[in-house]
Formats: sequence, C-alpha cells, structure tokens
Amino acid sequence: MRPEILNRYFSSASALKGIGAKVEKMLAVLLRPQSANPVAHQLPARLVDLLFHLPSGVIDRRNRPTISSLPQQGIVTIEASIGRHRPPPRHNRRVPYRVDVFDETGSLPLVFFHSHGPYLEKLLPEGEARFISGKIEWYGGTPQIVHPDHVLTAEQFAEMPLLEPVYPLTAGVSGKMLGKAIRQAVLEVPLLPEWQDKHWVARHHLPPFHAALNELHVPESVSVLAPDNPARMRLAYDELLANQLALALVRRHMKRASGRSLQGDRSRQDAIIAALPFSLTPAQQQAVSEIVADMAAPTRMLRLLQGDVGSGKTAVGLLAMAAAAEAGAQSALMVPTDILARQHIATIEPLACAAGLRAEVLSGRDKGSQREAKLAALKSGEIDILIGTHALFQEGVEFNDLGLVIIDEQHRFGVHQRLALQAKAGGASDLLVMTATPIPRTLALTAYGDMDASRLVGKPAGRQPVETRVMPLDRLDDIVSGLARAISQGKRAYWVCPLVEESDQISSTAAEARYETLKQVFGDAVGLVHGRMKPAEKDAVMAAFKAGDIAVLVATTVIEVGVDVPEATIMVIENAERFGLAQLHQLRGRVGRGAGASSCLLLYDGPLGETAAARLKIMRETEDGFIIAEEDLRLRGSGEVLGTRQSGVAAFRLASLADHGELLQAARDDARLVLETDPGLKTSRGEALRTLLYLFERDDAIRLLSAG
Repeated sequence: MRPEILNRYFSSASALKGIGAKVEKMLAVLLRPQSANPVAHQLPARLVDLLFHLPSGVIDRRNRPTISSLPQQGIVTIEASIGRHRPPPRHNRRVPYRVDVFDETGSLPLVFFHSHGPYLEKLLPEGEARFISGKIEWYGGTPQIVHPDHVLTAEQFAEMPLLEPVYPLTAGVSGKMLGKAIRQAVLEVPLLPEWQDKHWVARHHLPPFHAALNELHVPESVSVLAPDNPARMRLAYDELLANQLALALVRRHMKRASGRSLQGDRSRQDAIIAALPFSLTPAQQQAVSEIVADMAAPTRMLRLLQGDVGSGKTAVGLLAMAAAAEAGAQSALMVPTDILARQHIATIEPLACAAGLRAEVLSGRDKGSQREAKLAALKSGEIDILIGTHALFQEGVEFNDLGLVIIDEQHRFGVHQRLALQAKAGGASDLLVMTATPIPRTLALTAYGDMDASRLVGKPAGRQPVETRVMPLDRLDDIVSGLARAISQGKRAYWVCPLVEESDQISSTAAEARYETLKQVFGDAVGLVHGRMKPAEKDAVMAAFKAGDIAVLVATTVIEVGVDVPEATIMVIENAERFGLAQLHQLRGRVGRGAGASSCLLLYDGPLGETAAARLKIMRETEDGFIIAEEDLRLRGSGEVLGTRQSGVAAFRLASLADHGELLQAARDDARLVLETDPGLKTSRGEALRTLLYLFERDDAIRLLSAG
C-alpha cells in the first residue's frame, strides 16, 4: 500500500484554490498524456503531476530599460505613465485598441486586439503610473508591446517574482493559472524522507528532493533549468534511480523463478550452420555462445539481442532454437505482424528441415481442421519451432514442453507485457528478445535494464554498402526517369510514402495517389501495399514483388521491418523529412541485402527545418545503426526513439537521457548495491526507497518485493 505521507501528492489538483472541475480536466490532458497508460489522460490530474511538470524556460523580468533604450527583442519591464487611449473606430473591430504610455525618454503604444474599452480604462487609468511587462516588438521602426503579460501597480509589482518560469501549456490552461497552481502544490505537499545515499548527495552538492522542486518552480536564476544544475540533477537522479531499482527487482523476480538447464550436443546447430548460405560473422558467433551458455545455466536466461539492420539476428535466433531442441524442448518465436511471421517461416523452414526440426507458423488465418491439426502436433511435441504473433499465447494453444521464448521486434512490448508473457509461457522458459532497432546505450538500460545484452555489429559477408542521396521533391520528374532506366535494366525498387499525422487512412491515401502517378509510367509493373489492405492481398502483392512480376512496390511503412527481397536494390523515401532517424535507417535496410550495388534516395519537401536537415545529413554520412541511434536520441529525446507511446515503457518527466546518461549508470550501480545489501528494503534507507518507488508509480516493483 502507498505510504500515507504520499496521499497529498496523489490527491486531485481540483483541491487547489482556483482549479475547478473543468480546468482540472484540461490539466489532465496536459499533465497525463497518453503514454504507457492509454486512459491516463482520462484520470484526474494530481499534485504530483503538477510538481513533475517542469518549466521549459524562465522569463527574466529584471531587465528594466527606459523607452529610448529598448532592445530589439525579448521580454522587458518598463515603468511608465499612462497617456491617451485610442479605441478603434466604431464598427471596425479589426483595428486594434491602442494606449500610449511614456517616460521621460520617450513613448510607445500598447496594442490590444478585440479588447473592451471599459476593461482597458480600468486596467490603464490615464495619468497614473504602471509597471508594464511583455514582449517587445518593432513595427515600422517604432517599438510596441502587444497584449502585455502584466500591468501592475507599484504595490503589485513589489510582490511579483522577477524570474518567472514558463511551462508547456494546452488549450484552456493559461501560464498564469498553471504557475499559480504549481507554486501552491509545492507549498502544500509534505517533506519526504531522504532516499539517496548521503555521501552521493554531499559529493555532488545536491539539494533535498523538496528543495529541488522549489528551486525549479520558484527560480532564483535563469540557469536553474540547465541539465547540470544541482536541483535539476537531483530530480533526474531520483527518477532514474526509481527506474533502475524497479528493473532490478523485476530481474531478480524473473531470475528467481525456477530455471532449467537446456544443454545439447550441438548436432542440430552444426547441421544448420552447414546449411547456411554464408559463414557466421564473429559477432554472430559471440552472440550464439553467450546465448547457449545462458541456456545451459540452471537460472533462466533473460537476454536482449540487438542487431543492426541486416546483421543476421534471425540466424542467431534459429541456432538458439536448435539448442533448445537438442535438449528436448520447444521454442516459440513471437513477431508483431503476420507478414513478418511468414517472412520468418520462409527463411527458417528449409534450415530447420536440414537439422531435422519441424517449424510451423500459427496465425489468425489458420481455421478449422488445419488449426486443430497444428495445435495437436504442438501439444504432442511434434512441432519444435512455432512462429506467430501474440496469438501464440492465447487460450487453447498448448506446448508440450516450451523451453525458449523469442520475442522479435521487442520494443513494441514493454516490461509489463514481458512479465505477462512470461507468466503465460510458463515461468521456467528462457527468454530471448531480438530487436533490429539499434538502441542507444542509455535507453537500453532504462527499457531493458532487467536483461543481459548482446550486440550484433557489422554485416554478413557479401553485403554491399548502400549509397544514400538526398534530393528535393521538385526534381520528381528526373527521379522517375532515372527509376525507369534502372527498371529497364531489370532492377527492383521500393517507393515509400510517409505516415501523415499518425493516420493509416491519410497514409494509404498518399500511397494510393503516388501509385496512380507511377502506374502511368510503369503500367502493371507497379504494386501497392498499405496497412488497410487485407492480409491475403498484401501477401499476394509481396509475392509478386519477390518473384519479379512487379518492379516497383509503392508502400507505407508497413515494409519497415522484416521484409526481405534481396533482389530489390533501390529505396525511394518520399517526404523523408517526416520520418525519424531510426525509421529511415530501418527502411534503408530493406535494400543492400543481396550482392548487387544498392541506393537509397531521400526526397524532401523544402525548406528543411534544422532537425530534419540534421537527420538527412546523418543518413548520408553513416550506415552504422548504433551511431544513428545515439544521434536520434540527441535530436528527438527518449520518448520518441523507443516509441514509448505504444510500448508501455515509461517516458521520463524529470530526466533527459541525452543529458543525464552518466547519472543513469550511477543509478544502475546504486540499485544493484542496494538489493545486495538490503534485499527486502527493510533498512531506514530501504523504507525511504519504497517511498521513492511509489512516488514514481513503480507499484508493480513493490508487489514483486512483497512476493519475495
């Protein structure tokens, strides 16, 4: 149960002065976005949500120039006398209401649109002095302030903080209202016990938790929001420690479940290696030996296999499944889509056959007697390897002896899904998670800190580098002509259209429009796949492309992961500026899979913003997915890189992985040490750390603690 001391932190924001039910609902949309919890924004906004909503900037109102010495831009505060009011002509509301103000050095107008005269006459009484604060603008060589932020008497100005935090806002919530509510929350919540190691706090000169909150929300300097400011570092470290402690508890819980040793004679693995059309790379050999050693150990394997695009992780996964079969156990390979399941069975089945193993795919398309026969073969142990989507773990699907679960493209499943899957799969089975998305080191620690990690770097022998070029969309005719020449030489190409505003409908419409224009040039040699097509339709088009009946495949990002057509050597990505780096890297990875030279054209619709230009530049400069992943983190932040809005991985509110990566490693080491020395969190620091876990809503970890 949550400690009583946290009750005020988790009480509704509507209990604060000035926050009614209507405003509280708007606050919930702002403060509890749809992330790990899809209904979070429907729940009430709480004081803790206000406290963790950090300012994005600080307005410095200490700048007090005279009117004659006003700067070209920025927020200024002037002391001036109120002069003439100049209301707009009657019946012409488009002309603004102006009020002239002056000091001994000059004058300037205050400009108001759609304002009521009586209100402005009361706010700015002619002949009186006021302190006016707002953004300076220059119009026709004359300074003006449009809709000042503050118009105050001397008494009011004396009480006003000269450094004002600026917060991210949403419709219906003003900065003034939000700032007032947050300052109130800071005053109302109780002080909490210190959960950090006192030597760590002293060495880094970190303030206590509550003092750090106060420093950020009631700033005394503009530099308070800098990532290396002690108050900011303190809060970031608190959040990172909660994350790492929770993951350490998950890991301990999963490792404690009775494992089993899966050890074979290598006969099946050797048969598969002999049947492979290539030699294993040193990185693949290393990963296989790490996985096989984990499987042979008496504790359960929890391992993450990170492969760059085209690094050959499927072969590593297959060898792990062969090792399970040598020990008499079955394997399940879970993938996110039916297309990927069918790609895998096409690759895996002939190799499995060479080793005397039976591999099958189970999907929603299996019906009636066909499905019953597969389920019976699975239950009797005749099927060694079963491939499918999460339907593999539905009711009615029974394994004879499931020893290994492999989840492919795991970033789509969070820690909670991992736990649930393990429960369904039977506690003792080993778990291997494979992702073709290279993950930055810091992000891997926060999302997969409960797992050991193997990395596949480099490409299998014979893979060619992909030449990447960036071109403006207004050269479309030249690009289509170049594509026509390539197609006439027997080459095949992907043409990817962007996902617009997260809408499959708009995306498929864009793809359909491009398909129609290309059809006028290439006729029946063009095919189309998008997410709204029926699975059988998609399969038919993909098969025609693979067979060479279709030369140009127009697609949405449905082909991003796992589609393998070695004969395709050209990738055209339209509106590349709309894609994230990881996605561009994944899409480019669909070519360069055969022996032929490959190219990738990134088409952009200018002018390019700074971030988009940086993304395209990185794509041109490197094919190393791990370098690209680190750059993606720097440019976009952790929430976007992992796709946490879909994945169930908690996004950070106080820490920035791009800025606080070093703190993360310290938090990981601290969490390990804590659980070694105080496994039940029973000491005074342990009790305080329980409070930390509850504060950051890692309640699942506490439940694991009580489960032993």
